[in-house]
Amino acid sequence: MQDYLQLFADWVTYAIFGLVPTTPIASSVNFFVYDSIKVTLMLAVIVFAVGIVRTYITPQRVKKLVAGRTEGVGNVLAALLGIPTPFCSCSAVPLFIGFVESGVPLGITFSFLIASPLINEVAAAMLLAMFGWQIALIYIVSGLIIAIIAGIIIGRLHLEGQVEDFVWKCKMYEQPDKPMTVRDRIDFGISESKSITLKVLPYILIGIAIGAIIHGYAPADFLVNIAGPGNPLAVPIAVLIGIPLYSNAAGMIPIMEVLTAKGMAMGTALAFMMAVIGLSLPELIILRKVIKIKLLAIFVGIMFVAITLTGYLFNALLG
Repeated sequence: MQDYLQLFADWVTYAIFGLVPTTPIASSVNFFVYDSIKVTLMLAVIVFAVGIVRTYITPQRVKKLVAGRTEGVGNVLAALLGIPTPFCSCSAVPLFIGFVESGVPLGITFSFLIASPLINEVAAAMLLAMFGWQIALIYIVSGLIIAIIAGIIIGRLHLEGQVEDFVWKCKMYEQPDKPMTVRDRIDFGISESKSITLKVLPYILIGIAIGAIIHGYAPADFLVNIAGPGNPLAVPIAVLIGIPLYSNAAGMIPIMEVLTAKGMAMGTALAFMMAVIGLSLPELIILRKVIKIKLLAIFVGIMFVAITLTGYLFNALLG
């Protein structure tokens, strides 16, 4: 499959556009055509599979499973359930209110809210396809550890007073889960694949375009010096750069692929990605609607330290 895609990318680059091989612009265009098709097809298949999984793990069922759990067990369960459960910045407020209303402790609530965007199932599957199972596994495990430990810390700080008052007074009414046939689940997977793929396609194309420019024009030595293994501050700098940005996880993978190919350490690239999808400024702005400044600052501090340490750990393990 990849060979046919590469032949098509070569035909478009050199026959249709008439670009000269080995030039920066030809390298960028070839990369863009090849990765645009590959990543889009991969995303459509992955989202279809994840869509079927999501018919079994709904937000209502998640709340029922984590409600009444003790610290530790509840944090682990919430973090695990956060992986296949749909979550984005725009759904932070209703999810947070729903968990609080159900009596889920604050620390366990945060374990779920951290794991759900941070351990993105689409990103994990694409990391598996592009970088191998070791990188995908380290990404998942490190994200789970961050979500569990951060939730336990927040829970033990007893910060319930830092939740906005209106949250405790909210009453949310949800429709009960409806039974689904196998055909229903497949149809839902197809619908999710079409909807989500089209929704995130602009992010993917922007990410691939950025990656293509870096691939064709960015000097490898520059990236190695700034964000390579030899710079001890590369990881925290990458995290700080990632916080004000916002991108879908699928759009970050092509950028990661190029950055690592150009010499950026894998841990640094992964820390950058985790900061963009798990600690982005838009998410923080929306979370501010339901929690006060002190809790938001503690959340940011814990996440910054955890993601930075994870980046250093990746670099140490992967050399």
